[in-house]
Amino acid sequence: MFEPLFLTDMVLALLAMIAALALGRHASGDPRRRVRWAWITAALVAARLAVACLLLTGGLVLAESRLEVQLPLALVPMAWAVWRPERTSAHVGAAGVLLSAWWLFVPFGPQDVVPVVAGSVAALMVLAGLSVLLGRWRRSGSRAARLPWLATAFLLVPAVGLVLSGQANTAATGHDHHAMAGGRSVDQLTGPRDRTPDVRLTLTAARGQVRLDSGRTVDALTFNGSSPGPELRVRKGQLVEVTLVNTDVDAGVTVHWHGVDVPNAEDGVPGVTQNAVRPGERHVYRFTPNRAGTFWYHTHRDAAESVRRGLFGALIVEDGPAFDGFERTVFTHEWPGAAERAVAFDRADQPSRQAVDAGRNVLLRLVNSTKDPQRIHVGGTRFTVAAIDGNPVPGATPVEDGTDFLLAAGGRYDVAFTMPKAPVTVAAGQAALALSPDGTAAPADLADGPLFDPLGYGSGASSAEGADRSFDLRLDDGFGFGQGGFTYVSSLINGRLYPAVPTLVVAEGDRVRVRVASRSIVDHPFHLHGHRVRVLSRNGVPASGDWWTDTLNVAPGQVYEIAFTADNPGVWMDHCHNFDHGANGMVMHLAYEGVSSPYSADHGPE
Repeated sequence: MFEPLFLTDMVLALLAMIAALALGRHASGDPRRRVRWAWITAALVAARLAVACLLLTGGLVLAESRLEVQLPLALVPMAWAVWRPERTSAHVGAAGVLLSAWWLFVPFGPQDVVPVVAGSVAALMVLAGLSVLLGRWRRSGSRAARLPWLATAFLLVPAVGLVLSGQANTAATGHDHHAMAGGRSVDQLTGPRDRTPDVRLTLTAARGQVRLDSGRTVDALTFNGSSPGPELRVRKGQLVEVTLVNTDVDAGVTVHWHGVDVPNAEDGVPGVTQNAVRPGERHVYRFTPNRAGTFWYHTHRDAAESVRRGLFGALIVEDGPAFDGFERTVFTHEWPGAAERAVAFDRADQPSRQAVDAGRNVLLRLVNSTKDPQRIHVGGTRFTVAAIDGNPVPGATPVEDGTDFLLAAGGRYDVAFTMPKAPVTVAAGQAALALSPDGTAAPADLADGPLFDPLGYGSGASSAEGADRSFDLRLDDGFGFGQGGFTYVSSLINGRLYPAVPTLVVAEGDRVRVRVASRSIVDHPFHLHGHRVRVLSRNGVPASGDWWTDTLNVAPGQVYEIAFTADNPGVWMDHCHNFDHGANGMVMHLAYEGVSSPYSADHGPE
């Protein structure tokens, strides 16, 4: 319900700006027009207040900037303009409404409230003084009254906003990890180098062609000549060595082990944990997986383009006996050149079929390699969500036939069921897979069903422990400074864009709690490298199950409280896994005290 409220407020703010400009234009003219525009503007501001009150139903954090700063800047001057509709009150009222809208479209963080309020009030006071002086000069016939004082003053309003928001975004130095004093360097935090690996693998990145099931050929990037790349299967506790070779990928390449808590130097983030591997170069990763589950690997260099073109694959960590039944890993992926949001299952960009004997155990490992959350439909059988992001769900119970689930960008669900005699269909958008005993059944046409909610799934929720460090993150749409420009993006964290987002600094062993609130109109799948997090609550409702994740989809109006233990030292990327948002600046870092990086982040945020 919150996305329509955010959109409504944006429309009302734009209309209020138009009305405010009309009010300012008629402030020195016809009194009847001045009164009329004052009431119209006040009505629009009152409508914004009503929307802000509705946002309060999702928690104060969704409406705080509106109620604490934006609306007071408009309401107080407009009350004056309506009560005494004179030239100066109309000028100040109009300017207050403009500033109110400005701070909606140029969001700021809690750290910026004081300078924002002080600067805004000062701008209004200067404008009020000029309005009074202009009236006196006109009455005295002074030539100064002919100069465009008020036009200049009105320009001061957005100028103040621009300067304040610019200071807010350029003052942060939290990403200067090279200046962190003493201690360890990221390149010292490697996997074991003193023993022979249990598993040796090579991934060769190269340009190539990928043929989809429809016959369409994609100008792709491949690992070992295919995309998705080879499925890597290792066992929990094994020392794994992977050699990455770049044949001819001009932008460079790395490998990030998504969801695996590797040592920091093995994390594959160019400019933070390593340099990008250039054509003709190679890089060796070593790590020991400490949890079994469904994970995946992908490049983190120019990820918005390179992952979509094919530099990704599955990493399955096993423990105990092999799964007895039919098992398949399925990526939801958007290939270049496809229609907007046209999803394929792996390379199957048209409906596909698979034979599975009735009565056989089935395990589908679903991985979302697209930039958007994918609504997955399962029809034809009850099923169990056995794991989320590689984390087994304790007390998992069967979910009713026809239930959908939302798979975050970068997220994974393990879906298990016993194959019935009738067909089972798994679908996402245009992609569809039909399982049947003889392999001939066509996918069923599935309508949207009820949405699976992991907040109340499973059992074993433990009471939340205290926190040694707490952080608040607010996700917004708006204008911001980042990547050398001032632009409108859906990528702001506490009013800032990379590299100005302050680093979250922790000490090893800290219990950390983070509140993430989305005031954006789009989804943001947040992914913290090197750690898994436990979801404590959503919009104040506590989790009833033990929900662990590494990629949490934060939808418009959602407020999550999560917790994790700082038990993996390093400098870790924490970002929106919509790679477009990350490329626009929705990136921050989690840094341990005393750890610094020797690498240069000349690559940008992604």
